[in-house]
Amino acid sequence: MAKAPKQVPQAQPKQKPKAPQGPARQIVANNKKARHDYVIEDVYEAGIVLSGTEVKALRMGRASLVDGFVLVDRGEAWLEGVHIPEYFQGTWNNHAPRRKRKLLLHKDEILRLQSKAQEKGHTVVPLSLYFLDGRAKVEIALARGKKEYDKRQTLREKQDMREAQRAMRHKEMLG
Repeated sequence: MAKAPKQVPQAQPKQKPKAPQGPARQIVANNKKARHDYVIEDVYEAGIVLSGTEVKALRMGRASLVDGFVLVDRGEAWLEGVHIPEYFQGTWNNHAPRRKRKLLLHKDEILRLQSKAQEKGHTVVPLSLYFLDGRAKVEIALARGKKEYDKRQTLREKQDMREAQRAMRHKEMLG
């Protein structure tokens, strides 16, 4: 009696496990100047109280965080100096572009920010403004101001990194 040949299972190509899909961040504005001017020590995510026309203007991708800062007044955190332009299809109830906006943080986070911000050389600045699951959020940071020579050193390090990567790419192309 002849034996039937053994069936060898076909090797299945391995599929990469998918990274867990978290909520999508839709970034509206970044504050690159803050990362240049300050050393970021601690980062917080805060909700922000907005009017309807402000939300519509943000959904169009219009905002500027360049002059923004956070103040703590009577146990509440306020975002000031952030420019959200008027919604051009708005009516008489349009918002003021540079009004104070309340931040939604836990009480202990507000107290921690207030105590650290009172130290010499520290401030609280907004880093980015984005939508997370349809809700407007702002990423704020406790930051310490850089000296002028620190800024120059940071720029020099970035430039050196760019030149090193450029040299490595050039070497790969040749070799």
